[in-house]
Amino acid sequence: MAVDSHLRFTLALHRAAAAGGVDACFSPYSAASALGLVSRAARGRTADELLALLAGTSEGTGTGEGTATGNGTGEATTTTTAAADLEPHARVLREAAILNDEAAILAVANTLWASDLITVEDSFRTELEAWPGSKTETAPFSPDPEAARELINTDVRRTTRGLIPELLPPGSLDTDTRASIVNALYLKTAWRFPFPEGATAPAAFHGPGGSRDVPTMHLQETVGYQQADGWQVVTLNAVGGVQAVVLLPDGDLEPAEAALDEHRLAALIEGTRRQKVRLALPKISLDVRTDLDSALKSLGVREMFQPDADLTGLTATKPFWVDSVLHQAVLRVDEQGLEGAAATAITMRTLSLDMSEPVDVQVDRPFLLLVRHAGTGAVYFFARVVRP
Repeated sequence: MAVDSHLRFTLALHRAAAAGGVDACFSPYSAASALGLVSRAARGRTADELLALLAGTSEGTGTGEGTATGNGTGEATTTTTAAADLEPHARVLREAAILNDEAAILAVANTLWASDLITVEDSFRTELEAWPGSKTETAPFSPDPEAARELINTDVRRTTRGLIPELLPPGSLDTDTRASIVNALYLKTAWRFPFPEGATAPAAFHGPGGSRDVPTMHLQETVGYQQADGWQVVTLNAVGGVQAVVLLPDGDLEPAEAALDEHRLAALIEGTRRQKVRLALPKISLDVRTDLDSALKSLGVREMFQPDADLTGLTATKPFWVDSVLHQAVLRVDEQGLEGAAATAITMRTLSLDMSEPVDVQVDRPFLLLVRHAGTGAVYFFARVVRP
């Protein structure tokens, strides 16, 4: 199922990128959208590795052997089966870009920023047009990488309503950069049952460094709830078909989190039933920047980072490879609702002429939180909260 593969991707990337038991937050929706577009540009083993991770066709070991076939020239080609496996996943992402209530705000942008030194294949432009908020822009990477950086950051800042003012830090682009695929996401919605603001008060939160008082919201309401498999689960509905799902382990978070797979997570989410609950939930404000390069490589996506990567679905320019995958997510949860933003920039480069090398439920202890599109199961945000 597409939702299962999306949850599998969510958990795999969370574990690879959020080690160390500290606060973590990223957007599976944003990362999957940007990587999905790169997979449309990829061919051969480069595509196989991306498809294995996104569509869940393998354990993501990066061998590519399970989805590659020979084409008579010694190169690997992406199988029709693997590409077809990804399409339901892409459909989930497209459908989740639409909320069912005008009172909720959801903005999604998928942008190809390209240098005028490369020719973008018409077939890739067609692929891009199928994604929400798609556009192609020109950026002056070679003559003025700082100007290109500001163009991209300004566009992300506009989409995310200022929550992500500078996705690309100084020096992240250079004169060898030729393109960047950027996904930006902004979500703001209100609770169906808001927390009474007068009920918010300091309460102890028992984290790994000891207990400390944090602003804690209180709500008594009939909401989705279940206790199963070592977890308490509370589902809070928000306007527009958005849900926040609080997953509170019975014991320590680390071993319970490590035992989760996509099937257990789906069962926990889908198994909630309406029940009156007295909920005490900390207010949340997270702003986390993540370099996804090492996380993706550990999950088997390696070929796209190599100078011999095959991204000829985007441009015939070679060598042409992915230089970096930068991600930032912001998530705020308060009495009235939630607001979040995320952006993923996948930057691609070529070689310079001198061939130089590139450089009750009492949520009073660590817990997981995901924000998802209820209709499709697409996960907008997945967070580990250790120090709210």
